Amino acid sequence: MPSPLWPYVTPGIPDDLFERLPGIPMSKREVRLLLISYLRLQSDSIVWDIGAGTGTIPVETGLICPQGRIIAVERDEEVANLIRRNCDRFGVENVTVVEGSAPECLDSLTEAPSRVCIEGGRHIKAILQAVWKRLLPQGRVIATAANLESLYAISESFADLQVRNVEVVQPALNRLETRGIHQTFAAINPIFILSGEKID
Repeated sequence: MPSPLWPYVTPGIPDDLFERLPGIPMSKREVRLLLISYLRLQSDSIVWDIGAGTGTIPVETGLICPQGRIIAVERDEEVANLIRRNCDRFGVENVTVVEGSAPECLDSLTEAPSRVCIEGGRHIKAILQAVWKRLLPQGRVIATAANLESLYAISESFADLQVRNVEVVQPALNRLETRGIHQTFAAINPIFILSGEKID
């Protein structure tokens, strides 16, 4: 599914190619690359992205999985429309945007996922439990945590759900930026990335 804005088979679309809204979070390119690598996508993967925000993950995964289906879940109508606009910008046609709050809206999703990306969420434990019931065998789940409380809640949920092959990383990423007449490295806000599998 080639895109005129990003005519490459590799992920890693520059952040400034996406339309943004003030105050709406966006997964930075370097973090996005890690999330996508932990998803271990296939061309026909069914992906749920919960808390899709700006829509960077749906766009990238939609391009990577041309025979797949991407379900972007976002509770805010204005943000959901932003996701649709970004999909249109990149010519991505296999993304469906669902407006609703997780976990309540997840029961309405008809396609069971083989991959799930959870980018935050106030009710992360309930979201993980709802996702786990629907996740296909051999499926993978990825969750991000921006603070220790979320990290603990996800870790505890992974243990309760008996998630297998768990990996936890906290990348330390810096970008070269120009400030005045100097070039300096600026840190990208660190997050924890937790991933694992459903064996059966």
